[in-house]
Amino acid sequence: MIADIRFWEQKASEGHYAIPHFNVWNAEMLMGVIDAAEELRAPIIISFGTGFVGNTSFEDFCYMMESMAKKATVPVILHWDHGRNWTILKNAADHCMNSVMRDASALPFEENIAEVKRCVDYFHRYNIPVEAELGHVGNETVYEEALAEYAYTDPAQAKEFVERTGCDSLAVAVGNVHGVYTAEPKIRFDIIEEVKKEVSVPLVLHGASGIGDEDIKKAIHCGIAKINIHTELCQAAMEAINAHKDEPFLALEREVRKAVKERAMYKIKLFGDDGRADE
Repeated sequence: MIADIRFWEQKASEGHYAIPHFNVWNAEMLMGVIDAAEELRAPIIISFGTGFVGNTSFEDFCYMMESMAKKATVPVILHWDHGRNWTILKNAADHCMNSVMRDASALPFEENIAEVKRCVDYFHRYNIPVEAELGHVGNETVYEEALAEYAYTDPAQAKEFVERTGCDSLAVAVGNVHGVYTAEPKIRFDIIEEVKKEVSVPLVLHGASGIGDEDIKKAIHCGIAKINIHTELCQAAMEAINAHKDEPFLALEREVRKAVKERAMYKIKLFGDDGRADE
């Protein structure tokens, strides 16, 4: 069933667990995470983004995402991740997505506010919630280099940002980066706690693949209600490919789907999301 991200993020925030956000861009990834959600009775977010269009035609794949979400017996949200401009997000909303992220975090504070507010004003008319980002989560690079120029979320700006934009959730930059970590992540839990005190909207952790389990649990305890996973799904798929590379392609695809399912199940349990669909 297609669900409202605002309901589940708020419920997770109040219940001290996190909704998993899985980036999916092919059939095996999509089916694998849906399989995991069904088996564990877990609400989930399935997401697409611009970085995947070189592999998959979103305007076609979106209907498979929507169809599987509708058929699922657990709540599923359809989300566009890291929307870099209004045109991209409008296309996403026109093609099945019922939640969007306007990522203007690389812009100065006032420009970030203006861009997010513009999207909020438009998409709220169609009952589509908008996630925003304050601070700037690092892109895929050497982790130590990313930290040297890292733009942490400023808790002192968080309340003003949320109030002026009207965003429905807020992604924080707390030492997390996208892609593979080249050193142990150094997460600023104090920033999560301080931002949580300042804002009423749910908080989001991007770049969570590779963050240790205990740090994930602590981040949830500090106030994170949505956690994004992509790299670890890709890693699980590659492990399956390497282990079954001599098998027929049809069999190999089934092994990839199974591996993605198992990794997604691990994350669902870690986030405390299992069984929540039936509460």
